[in-house]
Amino acid sequence: MIKLIECPRDAMQGRERFIDTAIKAAYINQLLQVGFDTVDFGSFVSPKAIPQMRDTAEVLSLLDLHQSKSKLLAIVANERGANEALFFEEIDYLGFPLSLSETFQQRNTNKSIQEALVTIEEIQNLCETKGKTLVTYLSMGFGNPYGDPYSPDLVAEFVKNLNDLDIKIISFADTIGSAEPSLIAELYKVNAETYPTIEFGMHLHTRPQDLRPKIEAALNAGCKRFDGALKGFGGCPMAKDELVGNVATENLIRILEEKGYENHLDKNEFSEAMKLAQVVFS
Repeated sequence: MIKLIECPRDAMQGRERFIDTAIKAAYINQLLQVGFDTVDFGSFVSPKAIPQMRDTAEVLSLLDLHQSKSKLLAIVANERGANEALFFEEIDYLGFPLSLSETFQQRNTNKSIQEALVTIEEIQNLCETKGKTLVTYLSMGFGNPYGDPYSPDLVAEFVKNLNDLDIKIISFADTIGSAEPSLIAELYKVNAETYPTIEFGMHLHTRPQDLRPKIEAALNAGCKRFDGALKGFGGCPMAKDELVGNVATENLIRILEEKGYENHLDKNEFSEAMKLAQVVFS
């Protein structure tokens, strides 16, 4: 079964104009009716670093989860943020961005990779105590623009370290749109075979015309967890290319359906969410 993770947090977080809290909540409430496995709805990080997400706790208080089967995921960058997120029973998953690039880890979380690994262990322990699941995103998972070391063997080393911490979900993140289908296939096949108890996912930033071969490569290699954002809003400013955005969920769904995968989404609610997305991000 394919798991679809809808990421309004990633779509919203980089926008300069602050999106009203009530509008955020209305949009996420609509997404919760579609039938996604998980909705990545917000983050408990420094409001100075990500001002758009400063109202995550308030947004959460406005969400109607009673009629939704979707689970909630929030991003954290340190133990303080994790403790704040774990206060809310409604949150199922905490996500932590671990980078294969030392440069990007410092820029993203103000930590070294080694410090970030210590933080992951601390957050993992907290999650186990509270009955939550930690999702680790391996950012710069397919290369980086900084000249930092990168290789499939380095990826395998990171995965081993996370497996030693009993991390159960790892999502390879193509932060700058550099992933090639052959590399995608290699990473998923090798790591999934080596660590069958880990659920491996994909968080792509890519040009729309490059999406299909990347998704097909991941599918063929056994990936069953995909992140997306309606209409492809968002993406990483480090890409320095406005066309390199999040995977448009509607395009991802189309590819999956053409490959014979059922998504079990409510098409009417999805259509309403698409209309609302156009308003929220206009």
